[in-house]
Amino acid sequence: RPVDVPDSGLLCDLLWSDPSPDVATWGDNDRGVSFTFGAEIVRTFLKKHNLDLIARAHQVVEDGYEFFAGRQLVTVFSAPNYCREFDNAAALMTIEEDLLCSFKVLKPIFAKRQ
Repeated sequence: RPVDVPDSGLLCDLLWSDPSPDVATWGDNDRGVSFTFGAEIVRTFLKKHNLDLIARAHQVVEDGYEFFAGRQLVTVFSAPNYCREFDNAAALMTIEEDLLCSFKVLKPIFAKRQ
């Protein structure tokens, strides 16, 4: 990494904040740093910045990718069977010239460690 990530602040929040269906706006994060955010935060951010979609990573999701907030946010995770601790798939997202997003899913080939 070109920089050490501090325990708080913008860089920390960009890396460690996670979407949560359990909160409308902001909540505590189980990671112990940063926050969780709800669908209302996603909608407000997209409207303010005239965007259609937030694409993010850095969070294990079971099927390799996962939509949130009415498909206004997508988490893409590219490491199948992460650290052999999870049975998750991985995914790659492709964005076409017409902005159509598609996904290639890579299933894990090893079982998670017992």
